[in-house]
Amino acid sequence: MSEAFRPAGEGVRTRLFQIIFESDTPLAKGFDIVLIAMILTSVLVVMLDSVERFGAVYGGLFYWLEWGFTLVFTIELLVRIYILDKPMRYLRSFYGIIDVVAILPTWLMLLIPGTQTLVIVRLLRVLRIFRVLRLMQFVGEGRLLVEALKNSVHQIFLFLFTVLLLVTLFAALVYMIEPDEAGFSSIPMSIYWAIVTLTTVGYGDIVPVTPLGQAISTLVMLIGYSIIAVPTGVFSAEVIRSIRADRYSDQACPGCGHDRHEKRARYCLKCGTWLDEETPDPNNRASET
Repeated sequence: MSEAFRPAGEGVRTRLFQIIFESDTPLAKGFDIVLIAMILTSVLVVMLDSVERFGAVYGGLFYWLEWGFTLVFTIELLVRIYILDKPMRYLRSFYGIIDVVAILPTWLMLLIPGTQTLVIVRLLRVLRIFRVLRLMQFVGEGRLLVEALKNSVHQIFLFLFTVLLLVTLFAALVYMIEPDEAGFSSIPMSIYWAIVTLTTVGYGDIVPVTPLGQAISTLVMLIGYSIIAVPTGVFSAEVIRSIRADRYSDQACPGCGHDRHEKRARYCLKCGTWLDEETPDPNNRASET
């Protein structure tokens, strides 16, 4: 059973718990697969309903399908709450919050028309496929990425602050050079142009018309190409550092002093010495006598 959640009692609740919260049996896997299929279908219904020609013809069908999915997901959530010994703990968990948010837009539609589009957030429930397909090890890899992002947040913030200064300076310079007819009617509008140019997006809605302004645009684009790799390099370095910290140990080899071994390693990579000094080498009979 799940280590985080337990059934509220024996009998039906335990049986339902094994089906809904576990994926060890064919019935439990079938439940998860059907649930994921319904989630994807409900999201597809919302997407098709947003297409005018489909909505005009099948709008009524889409409406009742969405309410049908919402009722099924609401009943499923109520069953989850019913079978758990600590339902509030589940509702405060990641999946619990997603389950609640997934059904709220359709119910809110009764009070606020148009909120049904927000059921796209229901797509997050598909994350359960990691549990169904035994891919939870990838969640650990995702944790490494989050940890690397946290470790590099100061460097990235400093980088973004520097970019903001450059953008503001170039924007103010171009604002003084270019006429209002070119679209540079204010410094904030010029900052918008500078960001679009620096990121090499180039919408083309605001374009310098003077030779000096065009030269500055060229400089800004070149700077954009030059600095775009900076946050990528910082983040990549932190990812590598996190992977090394998670995979390698700092324990020094008692034979040669080498201190870069995988945590599961039993012998030194360089000299072959047994690393665990507290236990004898099982392959060295002399150490046992």
